[in-house]
Amino acid sequence: MHNYKNLQVWQLAMEQAEKIYLLSANFPAEEKFGLVSQIRRSAVSIVSNIAEGSGRGSDKDFVRFLNMALGSAFEVETQLLLAVRLGYSSANDTSIVDKTNQLQKMIHNLIKKLE
Repeated sequence: MHNYKNLQVWQLAMEQAEKIYLLSANFPAEEKFGLVSQIRRSAVSIVSNIAEGSGRGSDKDFVRFLNMALGSAFEVETQLLLAVRLGYSSANDTSIVDKTNQLQKMIHNLIKKLE
């Protein structure tokens, strides 16, 4: 069992989830049940799967949850890029996309380490 709160990947995922909540609060009201809901669920899925997987009894189980977190991280990246295309987010907000890419790499590297 891993203490998820001590994992850098979980800490970054928490920071990203918080930033995504703040960013998406500025999206148009008509997106409340669309893109806002989806991007928030995806961001929460990343951090939640890391936490849940860390509490499983084996590294194999942890890897399974990390793979789900990785998939959600790619969803978040896509949704952020869509938000830029739709004008809901500035192209200058690339730091959040860059941090999402960093998070994807960290999850991938942890998977490889545990396999």
